[in-house]
Amino acid sequence: MPSFDIVSQVNSMEIENAVNQARKELANRFDFKGSNAEIVLEKNEIKLSAEDQFKVKALVEIVMGKLAKRQISLKNVEKGQPDVSPLGHARQVIKIKQGLEQAVAKQVTSLIREHKFKVTTQIQGEEIRVSGKSRDDLQAVIAAVRAKEFPVALQFQNFRD
Repeated sequence: MPSFDIVSQVNSMEIENAVNQARKELANRFDFKGSNAEIVLEKNEIKLSAEDQFKVKALVEIVMGKLAKRQISLKNVEKGQPDVSPLGHARQVIKIKQGLEQAVAKQVTSLIREHKFKVTTQIQGEEIRVSGKSRDDLQAVIAAVRAKEFPVALQFQNFRD
């Protein structure tokens, strides 16, 4: 029985590459010379810190630009609020969303049910398994899901015939 999985994942190597490029740009930028601004990558979080709120804002723009250039969907990127200490030092966290949340998974499965495709859907943790009798039905499901806008970027994997 043909099947495929709908997932929402971000390539961690691409995130690492984007952060490294942002660090290189930070080292070369004139407005950051002599400041103790830094970009740190920890698992699925990018932590930014700088001397003031304006520099943190500039760091966010640098990182977001590099993520976009590395083909990382900005739907999977969540910017936190900047934290400013009484001394003026500022920090901000950018979270990378991995996996489908239950609410989004339910939206996707209800969309598939509304279109009345001859397929079955199962939510399996952070992914959705779609299986059907014909390959054409599965391709129609992929087209319908791509046409609708969701709060995270979706990928289709493990297409089995």
